[in-house]
Amino acid sequence: MQCWGLTDPGCVRTQNQDAFHMEALDRNTVLGVVCDGMGGAKSGNVASTLAIDVFVQEVKRSWNPAMDWEAADQMLRSAVKLANFTVYDQAMQFEEFTGMGTTLVAALVRGREVTVVNVGDSRAYVCDRGGIKRLTVDHSLVQMMVERGELTPEMARHYPGKNLITRAIGTEPVVDCDLFHHKVDRGDCLLLCSDGLSNMMDDQEILFEVVHGFNKQQCCQRLLEIAQNRGGPDNITSVLIAV
Repeated sequence: MQCWGLTDPGCVRTQNQDAFHMEALDRNTVLGVVCDGMGGAKSGNVASTLAIDVFVQEVKRSWNPAMDWEAADQMLRSAVKLANFTVYDQAMQFEEFTGMGTTLVAALVRGREVTVVNVGDSRAYVCDRGGIKRLTVDHSLVQMMVERGELTPEMARHYPGKNLITRAIGTEPVVDCDLFHHKVDRGDCLLLCSDGLSNMMDDQEILFEVVHGFNKQQCCQRLLEIAQNRGGPDNITSVLIAV
């Protein structure tokens, strides 16, 4: 497996509150994480960086190549729980961090099996020559409205409240995360990204760049440039894992 990542403030914001991490846990396993912080200029970047640090360290502390998938799922849930508690605790202790939080989407790619854990509206996609599939479901106001039939997916892309999320790391003492499992084949790619990218590109555009782009090494840069060329109003982050 190979992986690449890139983050950028975008064209409007001066500070980057996104963060990412990618690391090989062993010869057969890769962990990728993307966080999109919120809470103002003083604390959004603190929330995203702290959540990633705590989440990754807890996964590395608990990781055992011999663990089964049930144990791996529990490991990811526990890492989310610890990251949430840590960010929330800092927000409660320090006035300048009041209200901070962050999304978190992470993928554990183990051979031909992928487990994705998600809180918020950062996303995970799997791309192959047969198409693109979004693995995650946004924890957002517009997603709730789509599920209730009040908005179509296309209407949701342009809805004024599309950035309002209903679940985040660090905003409450306890948070629920979603887990998704997916099988991949050699040549498939997994993309993790913040909404600064997914709001600027539709699924088919992402698929084209990931699968049919000139080379995988430049894919994150190409995605960034497209988002920037369309105004880049938010921070833009992507992590690409090629199986």
